Amino acid sequence: MLLQFTNKGIYCPQAALYIDPWKPVNKAIITHAHSDHARYGNKNYLAHTHSENILKHRLGNIAIETLAYNQPININGVTISLHPAGHIIGSAQVRLAYKNEVWVVSGDYKVKHDGYTVPFEPIKCNHFITESTFGLPIYDFPETESVNLKMNNWVKQNASEGLNSVLIGYALGKAQRILKGLDTDLPILLHNTIYQTNEALQFDNSRYLKFNTDYKNDNKNPHIILATSSVLGTSWLKRFEDYKIAMCSGWMQLRGTRRRQNLDIGFVMSDHADWQSLNYAVQATGAENVYVTHGYKSLYSKWLREEYKLNAVEIDTLFEGESVNKSMDEDGQEEKQILMP
Repeated sequence: MLLQFTNKGIYCPQAALYIDPWKPVNKAIITHAHSDHARYGNKNYLAHTHSENILKHRLGNIAIETLAYNQPININGVTISLHPAGHIIGSAQVRLAYKNEVWVVSGDYKVKHDGYTVPFEPIKCNHFITESTFGLPIYDFPETESVNLKMNNWVKQNASEGLNSVLIGYALGKAQRILKGLDTDLPILLHNTIYQTNEALQFDNSRYLKFNTDYKNDNKNPHIILATSSVLGTSWLKRFEDYKIAMCSGWMQLRGTRRRQNLDIGFVMSDHADWQSLNYAVQATGAENVYVTHGYKSLYSKWLREEYKLNAVEIDTLFEGESVNKSMDEDGQEEKQILMP
């Protein structure tokens, strides 16, 4: 087979390279810059052009080459190209073709357009490697416009009560979607990690305030504070009292997650595919062989075998997908009520 699943990652012997390896290797193709897919220590990196700066910001002075979408290269007879995954800026599916085999490694992907990233494009192939982060039918994510409307109404209501609005999300991917979705004249203050991530992405920070330790809540106009989950339960957050707090994540579709995080509200905003989108993506590739990685891989591969009669198997990887404080909701009471159709 063109690709093999090894203890270092997904390996292509013919081209002598790995895709998103979790141990150091000589040549690595990186689907996107999240830390479970882009790790330090590889000798040579290849990624999409828009991932270069953020990879260097996170990994240091790495040796990296970049490709635009749909720009093929040939390595020892293997034709390799990158295609939009719709996950975050610079995220890519990797297509590899050799003789009669065509593989697509999707990395993490999102089918529903967010108005920010380049939309997902299904690529025809014989073999498709898919995530299953939200591979259960309960996950049916709302459209971006609906989520943005709810978020802006919540912020407006908080401001009318003299309260700050604290929004929690990943620094890479989620934070930029939140900022694109906000429609307000209120001051917006960014956690340093998010501010620096924006700069690495060349995301325009001119509209936003960078946090500094001199900040005091002195009854000025209410602010919006955008931060990562690392601030939850810390003194960093106390300085913004009085506030209401929201988290933006696909896991917010489950009430139990919101309760355990002591949130005022949760907005269902994910950079991953929901149940219907996963099924669409798999079918659109035309692949007969599907390899299911991180998430609900056992349940989802079983579904693909039984419902679509595909050769679907689960694959162990060190990819994590989206999480809330590295703790998913798989053990919650609500999960016990989720059944496959």
